[in-house]
Amino acid sequence: MNIKVVRGNPTPEELAAALAVVRARAAAAAATPPGAEGPRDAWSDPARIAAARVPNPGPASWTRTYWPG
Repeated sequence: MNIKVVRGNPTPEELAAALAVVRARAAAAAATPPGAEGPRDAWSDPARIAAARVPNPGPASWTRTYWPG
């Protein structure tokens, strides 16, 4: 694995910290069995979108819209 510093002048301690994070993430990804997903957060869960109510416009709903221009 090669890491290239593109900008700035990090100290050896900063490089060591960044490398430790990258290696820990790589080890965690390698330890996960193939096909297994990690925990999903609520933001990326498709069920969140499906659970939202579809708006049901009423007879006067056009009065509450905004058309710029």
